[in-house]
Amino acid sequence: MPLDPASPRFARQRILAGFGSDGQTALANAHVLVVGAGGLGSAVLPLLAAAGVGILTIVDDDTVAESNLHRQTLHTVDDLGAGKAASAAATLRRLSPDAEIRVVDTRFEPGRTFDLLLDVDVLVDATDNPATRYLANDAAAIRGIPLVWGSALAYAGQVGVAWDERGVDYRDLFPEDGTASAGDTCDVVGVLPSVCGVIGAMMATEVLKLLSGVGEPLLGRVAAYDALTGRTREIEYRRDPDAPRPGSLEERTAMPGTDGTPDHTITAEQLASELQGATPPVLVDVREPWEAELVSIPGSVLIPLGELPDRVGELDSDADLVLYCHHGMRSDRALQFLQRLEFANARHLTGGIDAWSVRVDPSAPRY
Repeated sequence: MPLDPASPRFARQRILAGFGSDGQTALANAHVLVVGAGGLGSAVLPLLAAAGVGILTIVDDDTVAESNLHRQTLHTVDDLGAGKAASAAATLRRLSPDAEIRVVDTRFEPGRTFDLLLDVDVLVDATDNPATRYLANDAAAIRGIPLVWGSALAYAGQVGVAWDERGVDYRDLFPEDGTASAGDTCDVVGVLPSVCGVIGAMMATEVLKLLSGVGEPLLGRVAAYDALTGRTREIEYRRDPDAPRPGSLEERTAMPGTDGTPDHTITAEQLASELQGATPPVLVDVREPWEAELVSIPGSVLIPLGELPDRVGELDSDADLVLYCHHGMRSDRALQFLQRLEFANARHLTGGIDAWSVRVDPSAPRY
């Protein structure tokens, strides 16, 4: 049956000052799409389901791994190897059986975003992946809906709201292309699980505020949380009226190389084809040794990103190199480093070895 906003289950929300029955009805009629059912998604999704959001769509193409479980509390050891979107949906359906929970177990990528967002009221980026966040930001801008985003790394996190129609979006905060300067990842520096809980709860709060109309959303502001001190501070930003703005979604999400500049990326499918050729590229794995022990592409040279400056002499600057990591962020940083040293033929694998496992070699373990 449809979700009933008058249910006793929501009584403590309806009596909130400024919320009332109208706010609860707005939640029941809302559709929220959440990209990512990992650490942040594990906090965002149950809160939205429990609060009474009528339709929740979960987009995630990953599977549950043991290293996820300390922070991705939507999943249990019984879910190892299962798709995260389906696993999350099963939990949410027990929590909110009258809500409509939709599963999209594919990657959030150009070409699918418009159809996914046709009837969505709020988009949530819970991937903590810069490239996905730029895509989500741009897709939300084209659709005219707000994007709630969050980031959790090590002992700190950030939360913000991007809404182009209201005069500010994620590109106003970070104008650079989403593939550049990706920074550290949880794979490298780790993350305290409770940080995911704090940031995810703050993200869910922003969604509930946007849907119900209560409070003031974090628009043009970023809330930054430091778990080591327990402090939260606010960072304000605004749009530069003189900065160029991409127009269509095609312009915003154009693939590298379409503007006439060299394309220094390679997809998993393209790499598989080149490895079968007469002169295959040299594979350089920039992950940590423990990751390489779990899974690697045969024939790879292991040079962790942190060791690359000291070991760059082991690489031929004229060789055809393909760098890869887990999801493509560290390999992009490695590529930028090598390009500064005039490695003209270096490329990096988009999506990393995770994309290789999904698209080329399903027998390769994912983590």
